[in-house]
Amino acid sequence: MKNIFLVLTFFLITVFSVADDNFGFQFEWGDIKKCSSGNPNRVNNPIFKLSSVPEETVLLKFRMTDKNAPSYNHGGGKVEYSGANIIEPGAFKYKSPCPPGRTHTYEWRVIAYDKDKKKLGVAKATRKYPE
Repeated sequence: MKNIFLVLTFFLITVFSVADDNFGFQFEWGDIKKCSSGNPNRVNNPIFKLSSVPEETVLLKFRMTDKNAPSYNHGGGKVEYSGANIIEPGAFKYKSPCPPGRTHTYEWRVIAYDKDKKKLGVAKATRKYPE
């Protein structure tokens, strides 16, 4: 009975945590040089369109992962947040998507932090390259 209670409690916490977390974003690759050699270029960040950024956010940390080659470090960057819902190219540089001769799926992850460096939320979005 105790195990059932623990599982039910975990389930309810998980459901309500996810239901209240609307922090999200979309991104567009933007004007990056086409690349399929497996040797990425250093480029400006994509255009990020944010939604429901947690209150108290002062810093956003971005990181890109190639889901087909997760050990490769594409990097990311930090952006001070002051309420704008669009992060334009040029806020930071990273290593562009550049799958060797085929399409890969890339995931951007954004973490929101408050002034005390407390994590307020995490959002993820994926997109293929080339599209």
